[in-house]
Amino acid sequence: MAQDKPAAVQLCRFSDYLEDALAERLRLFRWFDEDDASRASFLDGMGKECHLVVTGGHIGCANDLIDSLPSLKLIAINGVGFDKVDLPHASARGVAVSNTPDVLTDDVADLALGLVIALKRGIASGDVHVRAGKWADGELPLGRKVTGSRFGVLGLGRIGHAIADRCAPMGEVGYWSRTAKDVPFHYCSTVYELARWSDVLIVACAATPETQKLVDGALLERLGREGVLVNVARGSVVDEQAVVAALESRQIAGAALDVFEKEPQVPEALRHSENTVLTPHVGSATVETREAMADLVIANVEAVLAGDPPCTPVA
Repeated sequence: MAQDKPAAVQLCRFSDYLEDALAERLRLFRWFDEDDASRASFLDGMGKECHLVVTGGHIGCANDLIDSLPSLKLIAINGVGFDKVDLPHASARGVAVSNTPDVLTDDVADLALGLVIALKRGIASGDVHVRAGKWADGELPLGRKVTGSRFGVLGLGRIGHAIADRCAPMGEVGYWSRTAKDVPFHYCSTVYELARWSDVLIVACAATPETQKLVDGALLERLGREGVLVNVARGSVVDEQAVVAALESRQIAGAALDVFEKEPQVPEALRHSENTVLTPHVGSATVETREAMADLVIANVEAVLAGDPPCTPVA
């Protein structure tokens, strides 16, 4: 019986695979499909017994919603990022937060490398050139060589390390993190030192208050006119207007971005730039990884409903 299922708030759309798995186990209130009146009615009724919020890393869960759900036990994030959840606030309310780490590492690292090659070799512009029937009219400008570049990785967590491993066969790898690690890569003690050292700067650090707009105008100046920026982390880590200014003034050679400050809105200047490659936050967007992420979401939900801690709690 549907009424016997635990109540849950769903804050965004998921894959059919995860949607079906959630619907089998939960009475779902699809918050994103409802108007203000329906949401208020839910909170006054079923919301009082709601134990779960299921959300995406790009959505998180607002404090006012947490406070409106007195029985809330878990915010289950379908994604690795948890910067859109106020962890101290959730903890003070006794609400656990889980995410889906590890299973998306390979895909995000693969995309980062793909963006590097696409940007430096002009793959996206070449595709447009051929499809538009312009090949017979002339050749495109020459691209830049990838092999032999210096690859700087900003943040050497799971994903950053996987990116570094992929870049290492093609050139020298450097990195910045809060502390030096026991790895065979060149350590830079500041982000500015890393930018100055790098030909390609790949942003892979977590989004935190400390890393907000870490990639700023001063850092881009150090990256230099031949340098390129790649971001597969979070839009908040990069000062988007500084990137626009650096591209327009040719202060950097290009930018490949999978994430943006105000998704899904992307500044017109970035969309129209000839020196950008842009993708719609698809770092984990493969069939295999989205299924593995969904399995972790369900495992966390089932663990908490059984009275146990989540399988992959956010530290």
